[in-house]
Amino acid sequence: MSIRLKEHIYKLFINITVATWATVMFLFVPACGSKEKPTAAAVKEGDSLPDMRTTGVTTLVSDSGMIRYKIITAEWLIYSHRNPPFWAFEKGIYLEKFDSLFHVDASIKADTAYYYEPKKLWELRGNVHIQSQRGDKFDTELMFWDQDKEKIYSDKFIRIEQIDKVLTGYGFESNQQMTEYQIYNNTGIFTVEDNAVQADSTQTSK
Repeated sequence: MSIRLKEHIYKLFINITVATWATVMFLFVPACGSKEKPTAAAVKEGDSLPDMRTTGVTTLVSDSGMIRYKIITAEWLIYSHRNPPFWAFEKGIYLEKFDSLFHVDASIKADTAYYYEPKKLWELRGNVHIQSQRGDKFDTELMFWDQDKEKIYSDKFIRIEQIDKVLTGYGFESNQQMTEYQIYNNTGIFTVEDNAVQADSTQTSK
C-alpha cells in the first residue's frame, strides 16, 4: 500500500471518529441538562389537614363500652392518618373523668391537649388544672395521663393544694384517681394560711 493511500485512509478514519463523537455528545449533553434533580417527596396538603374538625363540642366518650369522660372544647381536630394518630384540642379543653358509678373522679382544664389513640396517652399543656374528687387541686404547665398504665405524671413544676396545706416541687406521679401521689423534688410545704399571707405580701410588694 502506498504512503499516500495510507494517509488518505488515516484522515478518513479521523474524520469519521470526530463526526461520531460529535453526534454522541450532541445527543448526550441535552439529556444530561434535562435530567431532573432528585427531590424529596412532595408534602401533600392532606398531610397537614385534619380528617375531622368539630367546633363547639360537648360530648361523652366511652371506653370498653362504658362512658368514661365528658369533653367540652371550642375545637376538636382528629388526625387519623398521622403516625401516630391523635386528637388535638388546641383552643382549650375541659374534661371530666368518671368512675364505674358515673361519679366524677377528676376534672381537668388545659390550654392545649393532645390524645394519642394507640397509646391511650393524654398530653396536657399550658395552665393545666386538675381537681380530684376529694378536693385536692393540681396546677402545672405540662401533664401526661397514661390510661394503659393508669397513672398521671409530669416532670415540670407542680403546685398541689390540699385542704390544710400547699405542696410545691418538680416531678410528680399519681394514680388515675389522684388519691395517691408523690412529688419527687419538694421545694416547699406551706399551710393554707401561710400561703395566703405569702400571696398577699407578694401582691403588696409589686
